[in-house]
This record gives sequence, structure tokens and C-alpha cells, in this order.
Amino acid sequence: MASALPLADPAPLDGLLPVSVLDGVADRHFGVYLHVPFCRVRCGYCDFNTYVSEELRGAKRSDYAGQAIEEMHLADGVMRQAALPERQAATVFFGGGTPTMLPVTDLAAMLDAVRTTWGIAPGAEVTTEANPDSVDAAYLLALADAGFTRVSFGMQSAVPRVLATLERTHDPERVPLVVEWARQAGLGVSLDLIYGTPGETMDDWRASLEHAIRQAPDHISAYSLIIEDGTKLARQIRRGEVHAPDEDLQADFYELADELLTAAGYEWYEVSNWARPGGHASRHNLAYWQGHDWWGVGPGAHSHIGGVRWWNVKHPAAYAERIRDGHSPALGREVLDDETRGVERVLLLTRIRDGLKIADLEPASRTAVAGLIGDGLVDGTSALGGSIVLTLRGRLLADAVVRTLLGY
Repeated sequence: MASALPLADPAPLDGLLPVSVLDGVADRHFGVYLHVPFCRVRCGYCDFNTYVSEELRGAKRSDYAGQAIEEMHLADGVMRQAALPERQAATVFFGGGTPTMLPVTDLAAMLDAVRTTWGIAPGAEVTTEANPDSVDAAYLLALADAGFTRVSFGMQSAVPRVLATLERTHDPERVPLVVEWARQAGLGVSLDLIYGTPGETMDDWRASLEHAIRQAPDHISAYSLIIEDGTKLARQIRRGEVHAPDEDLQADFYELADELLTAAGYEWYEVSNWARPGGHASRHNLAYWQGHDWWGVGPGAHSHIGGVRWWNVKHPAAYAERIRDGHSPALGREVLDDETRGVERVLLLTRIRDGLKIADLEPASRTAVAGLIGDGLVDGTSALGGSIVLTLRGRLLADAVVRTLLGY
């Protein structure tokens, strides 16, 4: 979760939602995101809303689970006042930060609060992110006992030199251990990778991919490194201490990832995500791309209910104060108009393999599809079936596809 929050209207202190959130609610699933903003160290590339111990003045990590549970109580009241129908959580996702910096009993208590507040649907996907050095076998078994079904490990790279540039603290040889412990606990496993780190070579990236594939996880994410303003890595690049990522090389990295992952039996289902067949795609992340509803709990967490989007105050101390005073922690809010929702629909649905229905496009946008097929960006067979599905080249140029479809 990026630390910079967008500009918008102030959110009401009571958090009440407009009646428009009821429109089309029967067609939307409901999920819960819980942001745990604590890390052992701040990685030089990270722009997420995270805090290390010395940045926690006015807030205690030990108080956090209770505060998050109080926000869930507030959320329940807000949703009831909006007359939203009761919906069990189809997905629950603990992100961060490093959620597993908290005792497993805290994560279990927060998950139990989701269960008692909204209910958790049968077969729901319940995920937590974790660093390989933040869990052991007992911790993972306790997660499974609490009702978690899946863990996403921040592997990032298998090359110590690359991990050092990213300021990641774990030993890559620990990844096989935590994957095996997770499996023994009955948890599904995802591995997150980053490519394009300054100084990373194609051989480095191949080694990381092959290391990840050897663990046979259910799911692999591969994200290109983006240099965010205000991060330590951005300052290092500005001072000439390290080189900025090369976009052409990043494209080569992506093509290698798709080649190796496809050969290993993984299927891409979103531009940066691959999964084994049989329902291993992240349902929670798909819900974001498909425009479903979710309540985001915690400092800086974003929420979306029926075209209303809002985000909480960032610092844990400010969050704690709002919760203590019985106020909504929401800071800013925007009610999306039909045009904005249409643009976002094109932007998000073109990223996933299920694709965007051509019939849902404006007439002028439909006429652009033939040109995109001719340019090798959109799969022609899928288009004949009524959907826009990106080719490999189209995934590399996804933003250009969106601009063309929107007439920009």
C-alpha cells in the first residue's frame, strides 16, 4: 500500500456512506483487507505505508489488533446504516508491512473479528503476507489452525547481492524451509518476486525464477521494480550511487518470467501474476481488478464500496487517536462518477486473462480493437469470442492498449 494518499474530499467523521452504494450490490462480492503497517527494517525501494520501531511514537504495536477490531465494529455499523445486505467475506487478506511481525494470536484475533462481524464464506480465501525470516513452522501451523488458507512469502530474489540492494534481510536458502513448513500446515503458498533491481543481470533473474519454480508454489507474482519518489533508492539513483532500472532490460526480464513459468505449468491470469491451474489465482486480488467491494482496515488502508472509495489516516498514532475517539479513521473520500468508473473498468479488466468484454466498450473504442489485433497487442481468437485478452507483447504495452481503447 503506497504511502502517498490521493487528494479528494474530506471523509465524514461518522464514515456514513451515500445511498448510491446500494446500486448493483447483488452483483458484487465482499472482501476484507487488513493492513498491518509494521516492519523490522524499511527497505530502500519501499513506498508502502510501513513503520519501524523508532517511527512509532504515540502508537504501540501491542495495541494494534484491538484498534483494528474496533474499526471493524465501526465498519459494521456504517454498512448497516447504509442498508447494505449482509454479505460474508469471500476473501480476507492481511498485507503490510509485515503482518507476521505481530504475534500469531493477534492475527487470529483479527481474523476472528472478521468472522464475528461479517462471517467468512465457506471456502473463503484467507491470506497473509509474510517475510521468510518472520515465521517458523509453529507460527504457520497456528495460522492454519486460526483459519488462514494461504500465505504469500516476499521472496523477491534468490541472489544475495540483489537482496542486499533491496535491503531485504532474509537468507534465500530459508525460502524452501518456509514453503515446506507452510505445506505441512496445509496452507497454499505464493511467492512474490521483484525484477529490475539496479545491478541485477539476466542470469540473476533466471536464478531467482528457477529457485522459485523449484519450490513448486501454487502462485507466483513477478513485479517490476518501480522507483518511487521519496524512497532511499530514489535518492541513491539521484546521487548516482546506483543506476536506474533499464526499461528494455525489464521487458526482457518479463519475457523470461513468462517463458519459464509457462514451461513449468503456470498460467498468467493478470499481467504480473501466474498460478497453477485449478483455482490457485488470488481471488482477493481478482476482486480488486473486477471492481468488487472491500473494506480496508488499518492505517492508510483503502476501501471501496459501490463506487465510493476512501482511505484512512496514515500514521498508526493518528489512526489510534481516531479509533479511541470513536471516529472513522477515514481521511479522504471520492464518489466515482460513471465516466471514472468506466475508465477504471477498462484499465483494470484489460490486465486480467478473463479480459474485458468488447460489448462493454463505447462504440468508438470497439473500432480500435482491430488495430490492436493487427499490432499484435490483443489476441485475435479471444476478440472473435467477444473479449479483449492481451498477448505477451500486449502485456508489455498494457498502458498503451488502455490509452488506445480510451481514445487518449
